[in-house]
Amino acid sequence: MRTTRHRERPVQASRITAAKPSRSQVVPAGPSASNSSVAPARPHRLPGSRPLPDLGRLRLLVELHRLGTMAAVAASTGYGTSAVSKHLGVLEAEVGVPLLRPVGRRVRLTPAGERLVEHAVGILAAVQEAQAELSGGAEPAGRVRLASFFTAVEPVVLPMLVRLREAYPRIEVETYEHEPEHTVDLVRAGSIDLGLIYHYSLVPRAVPRELDARVVEEQPLFLAVPADHPNAGRPVALAELRDFATTGWIANSRGTDDDELVQRVCAIAGFTPRIAHRMDSLHLVNSLVGAGLGVAVLAESGIEAGRTDVAFRPLDPLAGTRRTSLLARAGQWSWPPIAAVAALVTGSADSGGQRTP
Repeated sequence: MRTTRHRERPVQASRITAAKPSRSQVVPAGPSASNSSVAPARPHRLPGSRPLPDLGRLRLLVELHRLGTMAAVAASTGYGTSAVSKHLGVLEAEVGVPLLRPVGRRVRLTPAGERLVEHAVGILAAVQEAQAELSGGAEPAGRVRLASFFTAVEPVVLPMLVRLREAYPRIEVETYEHEPEHTVDLVRAGSIDLGLIYHYSLVPRAVPRELDARVVEEQPLFLAVPADHPNAGRPVALAELRDFATTGWIANSRGTDDDELVQRVCAIAGFTPRIAHRMDSLHLVNSLVGAGLGVAVLAESGIEAGRTDVAFRPLDPLAGTRRTSLLARAGQWSWPPIAAVAALVTGSADSGGQRTP
């Protein structure tokens, strides 16, 4: 399978069919009113209460919080800037409190606006999930865009695509390769549907509140050293890392997580590592270690176990683990194509998975 890094063009499309989700499977992206009219429909009112806010206007408020400007919201939703402003004004009238305040030529959310965004994320997610559940029954069909980091493509994504082709022939999957921090941004922006990301327990990754993550696997860490190192056959305690204080260390040339992990592990051992090489290819990392040009911290999936020139010493459990998670927008898990792909990725028949803390 060919992969393309840092590009929006899909590197592999497992094109089983070209079927796409029906309109009933997606919550509308904007208010029900057109650009030329912002008059609300007949208000939904419970006895003794205010009219319920319009879901489309709540989505505009969430988008403003995410994107920062009216112009960006307009570009994202297809509405004019003036229409976005008017819809948000109507929303303020619906809830009865100021949601925006002017700051120069822009606007910022008031504390009430920030609080409403927190509620709106959950409300919109619940509506999407309900729609997805109600649209079930037929064989799952549609397109799912999946991004993954490099070392998960072959052991996780590729077997999933093979099983998916057999089990759900009407689901089309497009796969992309991206670093975790980029994947988080893409899922949040709606450019992809699912993202495989990782983080180290010593370098936790914050997941935005409008996203949801489920654990796929957890891997131990190893210190890769030349095979002729005197203690090559033993596990390594964190205190023993001081023996490598003058040795060159090998870090990742793209993401920051691996570099930060090396810095924190060595800090616990009482020294600052000298980063001698930065490599994107894990094969090159293994080769540099085998040539005696440095040492590296690797997750289990990054080691080349058949090499005779490298020894992989289990790292002290205090150094933590690397956790792989599957990421989606809140409320999306129940859409049948996403649920099917998630179930195959996590290995859970019902796509339940464990939720990350």
